[in-house]
Amino acid sequence: MSQDLQLPDLPPRAVGAIWARSRDGVIGRDGDMPWHAPEDLAHFKASTWGHPVIMGRGTWESIPARFRPFPGRSNLVLTGDPARAAALTDQGATAHATLAEALEDAATREGGELTWITGGGAVYAQALAAQLPDVVLVTVLDLEVPDGDTRAPELGPGYELHSASPSPDTFHPSPSGPGYRFEAWKRKAA
Repeated sequence: MSQDLQLPDLPPRAVGAIWARSRDGVIGRDGDMPWHAPEDLAHFKASTWGHPVIMGRGTWESIPARFRPFPGRSNLVLTGDPARAAALTDQGATAHATLAEALEDAATREGGELTWITGGGAVYAQALAAQLPDVVLVTVLDLEVPDGDTRAPELGPGYELHSASPSPDTFHPSPSGPGYRFEAWKRKAA
């Protein structure tokens, strides 16, 4: 894990969600991330490497073509459009109509003991509404994006902070982007 961030103990078939957000809760603007944060990209890669990732079609399309599919991970993309599903297959992804189908498939794949939900906003909201994620990794960036149009979902009372690096309310400095803090949230026991 990045910068001494500790994950909670996870069940044998775990689901995680991972995102970066500004201090004011923005995760996107105009279909893209409104920042350049190399440390967050490295954290994302290290955290998800070797595990299936599930994302919505919009998130898939926002990734520059040269970076997709993400190497070292099964890329599962949600779309209800059969024509787009065929195109996704041609691009190295596996298309699924529902999050439930994608999670079933992910569990059978290499690294399927932990599946990561990687966006976008509607997919995060659906997963959190069902309390699917056992762990949520959040990178908090030391900036505000007043014109952001996609917000991070609220974790709500079903989740608690497990660890943070550095401690909450402080940020690691970055030589080439905004300051950042990594947080690991765990779902509370029922």
